[in-house]
Formats: sequence, C-alpha cells, structure tokens
Amino acid sequence: MPFKVETTVAGRTLSIETGRLAKQADGAALVRYGDSVVLTAAVSEKQAKPGQGFFPLTVEYRERTYAAGKIPGGFFKREGKPSEAEVLAARLIDRPIRPLFPEGFACETQVYCIVISSDSENDPDLLGMLGASASLMVSDIPWNGPVSAVRVGRIGDRFIVNPTISELEKTELDIVVAVRGSDVVMLEGGCSQVPEKVVIEAIELARTEGMRLNALQTELAKQVGRAKREFTPVSVPGGLYEAVEAVALPEFDGVYGHGRKEMWGEAVDRALAGAADLAAEYGFDAADAAWESLLGGIMEKIEKAYVRKRLAVDKVRFDGRAPDQIRDIECEVGIIPRAHGSAVFTRGQTQALVAATLGGDSDEQRIDAITGEYTKRFMLHYNFPSFSVGEVKPIRGPGRREIGHGHLAERSIQAVMPDEESFPYTVRVVSDILESNGSSSMATVCGGTLCLMDAGVPIKAPVAGVALGLAKHGNDYTVLTDIAGVEDHLGEMDFKIAGTMNGVTAVQMDLKIEGISTAMLTEAFEKARIGREHILKIMLGTIPTHRDELSPYAPRVSTVRINPDKIGKLIGPGGKMIRSIQEEAGVKIDICDDGTVRVLSTDSDAAAKALKMVDDIVGVPQVGKIYEGTVSTVAKFGAFVEIMPGTDGLVHVSEISRERVNEVSDVLKKGDRVRVKVLEIRDDGKINLSMKRVDEDGAGDSGRS
Repeated sequence: MPFKVETTVAGRTLSIETGRLAKQADGAALVRYGDSVVLTAAVSEKQAKPGQGFFPLTVEYRERTYAAGKIPGGFFKREGKPSEAEVLAARLIDRPIRPLFPEGFACETQVYCIVISSDSENDPDLLGMLGASASLMVSDIPWNGPVSAVRVGRIGDRFIVNPTISELEKTELDIVVAVRGSDVVMLEGGCSQVPEKVVIEAIELARTEGMRLNALQTELAKQVGRAKREFTPVSVPGGLYEAVEAVALPEFDGVYGHGRKEMWGEAVDRALAGAADLAAEYGFDAADAAWESLLGGIMEKIEKAYVRKRLAVDKVRFDGRAPDQIRDIECEVGIIPRAHGSAVFTRGQTQALVAATLGGDSDEQRIDAITGEYTKRFMLHYNFPSFSVGEVKPIRGPGRREIGHGHLAERSIQAVMPDEESFPYTVRVVSDILESNGSSSMATVCGGTLCLMDAGVPIKAPVAGVALGLAKHGNDYTVLTDIAGVEDHLGEMDFKIAGTMNGVTAVQMDLKIEGISTAMLTEAFEKARIGREHILKIMLGTIPTHRDELSPYAPRVSTVRINPDKIGKLIGPGGKMIRSIQEEAGVKIDICDDGTVRVLSTDSDAAAKALKMVDDIVGVPQVGKIYEGTVSTVAKFGAFVEIMPGTDGLVHVSEISRERVNEVSDVLKKGDRVRVKVLEIRDDGKINLSMKRVDEDGAGDSGRS
C-alpha cells in the first residue's frame, strides 16, 4: 500500500513516497522536489558472511539521461561507468548514513539511488540522500536514522535554503549539511573567502530545516510500521577482550608518543601475534578465518579505546604534540624543470608533489550533465599511489577516494582563481601523494597554491588547509589540529577546513559518531583558522607572491577580436584555414563564439606571424595603414590589389607612381606583390589605394595593427 508525506521547503513542495515502486527491495522511497525525482532502494543480506570482519556497505548514485530528456552521446547509446559527479554524490550520501548502522552489523548492504527526473533547477543529489535515509527508515534493516540533508547558499546578506542551480551561480557560499536529530553529522561545501561565523550561521539554518525533514521521515516510517530485523553481533567469549587487552596495552604504551606510523603498525602486529596464542584457550584454531576476524575486531576496539582515552583524558597525542600544534612543514617550489609550475609540500609524514599546467580554451573540460552542459577552466586531479603508504596494490584508474579528495582540493582553490579576462588560460593542477600520514587532501591544497604561484598564476589570495580531529571518552573530549593517520583512523572526526587569511573556501566533515554539537563546531573552526594562518605564513616565506613572469615553457597568450561573422572564414572549409595557420606558424589557436581569437605559443615571433596571418584573412582595412597585397586585375584606369583574402581596393593610375604612367600594364602585372596605402574606405565599401604614397609619414610601416 502506498504511503506519502510532504512538506514545503523554500517555497517548493517536497514529497516522500513508499510502497508503490521497487516493492521487492527491503525499503524504497520516491523523493520529489519540483520536477526532480530520485528513486532509492535499500537491500541487505539476511546473514553476514562467515568471518566477515567489516561492514560491507555500498552506495550507488546513478543518473539516467532520460531524466533530462537526453540521449547519451558518443558511440555507446547507454549510460556507462559513473561520472565524477555521480561518484561525488554517492560519497556525499554514504558519509552520513554509514556511522548510523549498529556496531557489529556485518550483513552486506546496498543503497541504490536512481535519478529519474531532473528539472535542471533542483539538484537531485540532496534528494538522493533524503531517499537513502527514507528507504532505510521504512525497511527492516537495522539503522539508527533518520538523517536529512539541506543545502544553504548566500547571496549578499541573504541566506537561501536549497538554492536552485541558477541561484548557485550567484552565491558566495554553497554548503550541504546532514542532520540527525538536532546534531550535524556531515558537512560539505565551498565558499568565496567567507568568515567562519557566516559559515556557522549557515550550518545552524540547515540544522533547523534538517530537523523538520527528519520529523517527516519519522512520520512516514510510522505509517509503514515495519519492525527492524534482529541480528546477532559476533559474540566475544568472556574474558577474551581483557586477555587481548593485557597483551596489547604494553605494546601500545611502548610506541605511543613517538609519532612514526610504522611503529604503531608494528606494535599492533606484535600484539596480534602475542594474542594468537590465546586461540586454543578459547576454543579456536589460530589459523581459522573466524578467529582472525574476531581477534582483528577486538584489537581495533582496544586501539580506539586506548587512543581516544590518551587524547581526550590524558591530552597526549600520538606524536607528542599539543592538541593545537601543527607538524613541521617544509615547502619547495620550482623543482620540476619543464612543468609550468611545481611544488613539494611536506607536513610531518605527509608529502604532496603538485604541478600546474597552463593551456588554452580548447583545453577546457566540457561536461554534459543532466542539469545542463558547462565547461571548467580550472581542474585539480589527485593521485594516491600505494607506495605512499608502503603498500603494493594494483594500479587502476582513480577510485572514489581520489575523486573525492581531488574535488575538495579543487573547490578549496577555485574561489581564488583569476577570472578569464585577467588570465585567459585553462589551468590544470595534478597532485601526486608521495607519502601519507594524515590529511593528504589538505597538503594538496597547500601544494596546489604554491605551484600556482610558482607558475605565475595571479590568484586572489593564497589558500591553505588543515584537518581537525575529535577524541571523546565519556564526558571528556579534545579537538585536535592537524590530525595524523592514527588520529584520523581511531578518532571520531575528520574535519577539513581550507581558506585564506580572509576566510573559508571549503569545508568537509565526516564523523564516526552520531553527531557533533555547535560548541565543538565553533571550537574546530577557530582552531582551523589559527592553524591555517600559521601554515600560510610558512608558505609565504617560501614564495611571497605569484611570479611576475610565466615559465619559459608555458604558452603566452596573444588575443585579438574579430567580427563574429568572420569566424567561419577564419576556420575555413572543414577547418582547413585555421589548421594551415597553426602548422605554418607553429602555434595553437583557440576561437571563441564572441570573436575572441587567442594565439598560444612559447615563441613571440611565431605568435606575431600567426596574428598577421589572422589579420590578413579576417582583419578590417584601416585608412592610413600600409598593406602588402597581390595585383588581381589590371585595367586601363588602374589596378585592383587584394590586400587581404576576399578584400581588394583600386590603385588609380594616378596613384601608381610619382612619374607619369601611360599604360598600367607597363608597370603592373597580375600576381605582382606590391605595398599599398589605404587612402579611403567609401560608404559603399569600396577602397581606394595608393602605391606612390607608401613612403609618406613613416617609411617601412608594416601596416599591420
């Protein structure tokens, strides 16, 4: 039987329906906002696989092109692997729902979101998160929701709840907040150097709206009335936890405070090896997968309890730092000879090699999204090779984590990139993580800023990023600045904040607990601001501002504007004309629809040659200018000279020479190359030229503008 609830958000009706579609799933929800509709289904296996030592949750978010009335482009007329936007949306949904599954639940679970309608105004990613929560709420899958997502924008001094896509183009702030109960459980967003207090105000507004949507989901779940299924967590024999703890704690005490991640890993390995001797005592075979899974789960609980107590109660960090102390930082720039800009940013045991490349309009990334087509002039790509953590793994394409980290770093720097008019380049930044022990995405932000400055990109302000952590033990808690890998893995929060001296440019927060208070958020923002300013001072000590000159290997851009009606003439049939110019001059040429022509070359002479060839084809003759042309027709009264392709003028017989000319054919022949000066451009478009006046007022004038 179908059930439906609805409310109004930002003046538009939002509805959640269940019981009509996807009825064989454990839970399904159809969420509609305007004419954007997302169908979400949740399914979970009834039993965990034997020896399953982790919770296998998969969240998929897929867009159907029919949702926007489109047919996929290319040779394959069907949807393929998920786009970056779909991967990012799936991560956005996964992060707040994952911590709400009960501890010990290990049944394989999948949440599948399908965008079936898009009105190009209401972004369906939020509907996916709402649908994921609603489908879990109405299912019998154990889950401690609901959770709701709200987007907040800001135009001027006015906050906007769930801004439309067209409104987002004008906002200085775009932040998504996931709310459970009255607590924030996830943050994701970008800002244009916005003060921390404004970001917190936006979060509070989203919190209020999220509570309303949570109540709506609770009402729907009551209508359905399904009880959650029972599940039996893996039982731990009495006394085993304490026995393993007795083996592990001395090992942890021996390395805690030294700070090398390898030492912690070795201590855990020694503890596991020592605890393996307990297998027979508790009725297990030490080689059995069930024992290994059980022991691994117990060891991770002991690790978390130990580290969180040391952090929250003892106020002692893994590497001996104070709670708000940042690891040692080293910055280098210009280390790659042929890159247009490069930097290495090292913070503790995290190191990023970042390089910038400058290109033209044709290097823009064109994206065909269901919400509309658009282009990107700035791209940042993040790579995480396995050697950075001393591991051997198959080398494949970028995974979800790499796409997500790259997007966060790109969003952090995007706010300070120069506009197209002042810097007409397409810019790509690539970060290769060479060593990782926490917060490699924020190292990418810092390294990205340095390499852009090294490349001579006139960014509005340098950007730095820092990751905050949280450790709780009972009523005690500590907010940590610049978390290392152990503190990230075993702590309860990973809160990344990037910005300039003037304000925040990006935020991303993930929790392993069920929510965070406003007081903790405020403290984290303040600590991030202090840490960010500290890092920026070190970065500016390496390179105080962007370089005045571009790399000699970077292309220079020469720009001219032509009549848009002449673009076809410049391109030529099948692109023949523009290709010939590029090949002959050895340059790259980009042509915009508004008539802007950009010539890219590292050779100024080649660029000048290309500009002259462009002017010869589509330029407009100017009175007083001198041109070199070709005689096209010889008549009794004078000769016609083509001064640019398709444009000719008349040299009257009286303007050929200072000496008397009886017969034009005695002086000029078809095909002769001559220099002429434009005397007049008549109202009817006819052009009068002179050969004898070329040397007047500036002999040797090229006649080119």
